[in-house]
Amino acid sequence: MISYARQNEEQQPEGTTPSVEEHIAPAPRVSVQAFCESVETAAAVQAAGEDRRLGKAHLKIQMGGIAAAIEAYRTAPTPNVVILETEGRNNILAGLDQLASVCDAGTRVIVIGRINDVALYRELVRRGVSDYVIAPVNALDVVRSVCNMFSAPEAKAVGRIIAVVGAKGGVGASTIAHNIAWAIARDLALDSVVADLDLAFGTAGLDYNQDPPQGIADAVFSPDRVDTAFIDRLLSKCTDHLSLLAAPATLDRVYDFGDDAFDSIFDTLRSSMPCIVLDVPHIWSGWAKRALIGADDIMIVAAPDLASLRNTKNIFDLLKASRPNDRSPLYCLNQVGVPKRPEIAASEFAKAIETPPIAAIPFDPQMFGAAANNGQMIAEISAGHRTTEMFLQMAQRLTGRAETKKSKGSLLSPLLQKLRGK
Repeated sequence: MISYARQNEEQQPEGTTPSVEEHIAPAPRVSVQAFCESVETAAAVQAAGEDRRLGKAHLKIQMGGIAAAIEAYRTAPTPNVVILETEGRNNILAGLDQLASVCDAGTRVIVIGRINDVALYRELVRRGVSDYVIAPVNALDVVRSVCNMFSAPEAKAVGRIIAVVGAKGGVGASTIAHNIAWAIARDLALDSVVADLDLAFGTAGLDYNQDPPQGIADAVFSPDRVDTAFIDRLLSKCTDHLSLLAAPATLDRVYDFGDDAFDSIFDTLRSSMPCIVLDVPHIWSGWAKRALIGADDIMIVAAPDLASLRNTKNIFDLLKASRPNDRSPLYCLNQVGVPKRPEIAASEFAKAIETPPIAAIPFDPQMFGAAANNGQMIAEISAGHRTTEMFLQMAQRLTGRAETKKSKGSLLSPLLQKLRGK
């Protein structure tokens, strides 16, 4: 349940998006019915129903407020969640008493009202209301309220999915994804898993020097068996905090999937792993689009050329339109500074996409080639290299974790310098 204090102190203005640190877990397959008094609230609820986190919920909106709800449920069963907009203290309490007489047991109720009163909030909780939201509301307020009802405080936090995709083929998106995951696991000490979604040509196994007998193909071709125990058996452990769900990288079958082929895998990983990094191949299919839209955060990897600029812009526009209540995607430039190759400057990317890249990774074929051929990460090849620091910074931005072991240790530097001086 969302506390009264949070509703009054942290309610965001209309049109805002959640901060990097806020993580709203998706709602399960539930039925939601809203009874609104105002057109503005109805529009906010409608927009919430189009949010990716309510993608599995079945939402129905009616006007008429609590009176319409009472009349509707005299002859029909109540859904999992009822959203009621109402005005006035007496209207709320009297209406809830009438609704209780026709409401099925187990139905959760969200009330949207305009009275900012802690005594009223306590009375609503006493009468079984799951949440009270102060109007006016925006789509994210509705999403947050519905989703948080299905995330019990005592339950393990639902994992964050980070999707990494290339703006075009050959830009090094898989290498970036694997090194970011390594930084998340090693430097942020966050249990993570890399899911290689390029089943035919995936390189995660090579990059981490792993050759597991099973992997993600076993899960996607056996959806009825997918659960936490089954996924755990498929994971290959790379380090104490990093595991791999490897691609078979074989051509003995054709990997054609439906749009929801990976849904059960992602849901299971969310329930058991704090961070999931998806290595999304550069293809445009129903399931690839669904994986990107459904991720919590997205990193696009581009080369400093015209095709990457066009494709990055197209991906940005689609994702921003499909995810209006989420943070905008991030992007980085890779392979910057190839000798004698004309390049498009980062400033031109920033102008076209209306946001600067979070990193520009220099072209270093010797270091990246050595890492790839040896099955190592860049941090293992050169821990102090500036590219290693870039991967750490990207990991911080994508996870919302600003503090790392390295940064904490650096706080001692001034003291050590003084001691050396003495």
